[in-house]
Amino acid sequence: MRIALLGTRGIPARYGGFETFAEELSVRLVARGHEVTVYCREPFAGNSYRGVRLRYVPTIRHKYFDTIAHTFLSTLDLVRHRSEVALYCNGANAIFTLAPRWLGIPTAINVDGVERKRRKWNRLAKAWYLLSEWLATFWPSALVTDARSIQAYYNKRYHARSVFIPYGAEAGRVDTRGMVEKLGLEPGRYFLYVSRMEPENNALEVRQAFEALDTPFRLALVGDAPYAHDYVRSVRDTRDPRVVIPGAIYGQGYQELGSHCFAYIHATEVGGTHPALIEAMGRGALVLYRNTPENAEVAGEAGIPFDPPELLAKMRLTLAMSETERELLRKKAMERVRALYSWEVVTEEYEKLLARLLHR
Repeated sequence: MRIALLGTRGIPARYGGFETFAEELSVRLVARGHEVTVYCREPFAGNSYRGVRLRYVPTIRHKYFDTIAHTFLSTLDLVRHRSEVALYCNGANAIFTLAPRWLGIPTAINVDGVERKRRKWNRLAKAWYLLSEWLATFWPSALVTDARSIQAYYNKRYHARSVFIPYGAEAGRVDTRGMVEKLGLEPGRYFLYVSRMEPENNALEVRQAFEALDTPFRLALVGDAPYAHDYVRSVRDTRDPRVVIPGAIYGQGYQELGSHCFAYIHATEVGGTHPALIEAMGRGALVLYRNTPENAEVAGEAGIPFDPPELLAKMRLTLAMSETERELLRKKAMERVRALYSWEVVTEEYEKLLARLLHR
């Protein structure tokens, strides 16, 4: 098949979950013999990456227009160059799935979570997401949800059927420790937080809870956000020498941090399946997760849930647990990822879906 992926910032992944998804899925589809094109915003050294074709189209660098402007222009390019089937990412892009479908290119959209609940959006943006939710139920050829709770939401609110395909992650620790040492951390003696630093991901609350914790361990707050400068500034406003805030980290360094942390704290309150949570579990981290339906669905009994007022107490709990108890949870987390969130299984499910759409 000739497959196009639209709606992300592109690959190699240097931003968030959808970009990692686009990279992991596209390179595996190419390995299975398909011709894959990923539409990108950020230039890379060349027009291909690990066998995936890269197409660069412009965008409008603005918090509210970046995604939809780029996807609109990508869609114009798509109908001109005619891939056989297209996969859109981000529910906000639902409006663009109809034109290619009218022109004979089947489309699927991965909507992620209920994005209109994010605090960063104004009323107009939330209204756009609400409209996009509705359009996603009938304009594309297929609606994809990556969490059972989001699948249930679309079924209950819109009586819409969706295809459930989870996010993926690798399982297993990496042995190298270059990034851990670079940040002045000691293996097994730091808490780790990874996410875009936006209000609904609660990096500030994690930092404040940790600062009340009596421990020689450290906290690494990893992440950034292009349109949340004031919030990022508030997160960085600390005098606690135990806290390190290096910005966004990708690739091998990111894998090293997840592999050697004492515990990983996942504090997001909005969204579908969060890649950072699955990836931390896959690295065998001891996971504390904010108790939302989406996070609980991923972690199951392999993590420690907390409601916001409980985070400090739950961090104290992890320090008080025996190493045997901690290792049991770490092992459960890794096994859960191997069983439920394999990238190869995810790729196979998308391959089957796109083939069905193409041959329908």
